[in-house]
Amino acid sequence: MILHRILPDLAATIALAEAVAALARPGDAILLAGELGAGKTEFARAFLRAASGDADLEVPSPSFTLVQVYETALGSVHHYDLWRLTGPAAVPDLGWEEARQGIVLVEWPDRLGPLTPEDALVVSLAAAAPEAGAEARLATLSGWTERMASIA
Repeated sequence: MILHRILPDLAATIALAEAVAALARPGDAILLAGELGAGKTEFARAFLRAASGDADLEVPSPSFTLVQVYETALGSVHHYDLWRLTGPAAVPDLGWEEARQGIVLVEWPDRLGPLTPEDALVVSLAAAAPEAGAEARLATLSGWTERMASIA
């Protein structure tokens, strides 16, 4: 199933991330794709805040640390930002196999290469058409066929 959504503002991005968090469970991979500034980190923050039940949870971008781990009501969530990697060679050194026992939330998933989970939910974010507004994003979600019906 592929779902397309126009997200007119940050509040809509947050609502979508909260809906995804409500469906997530241990063993899931959520892959956040899109150009710089597309809203991947904002989506990740909203997901983690919803998963933790803490609207004020501090969620720094893991751009320099590459991975941050959060203990949530859903279990461990590993938030990866692979932007600085050139490919999948370093991913195992970041605790990838252990992280897959919980939930992985990955920005720049193209760096995973053959480590990309086949059963992942892919959330692609892009700037929407100009007439949708300056802040608007187009979200395209694919995967999780059975679970996605509740978001559609």
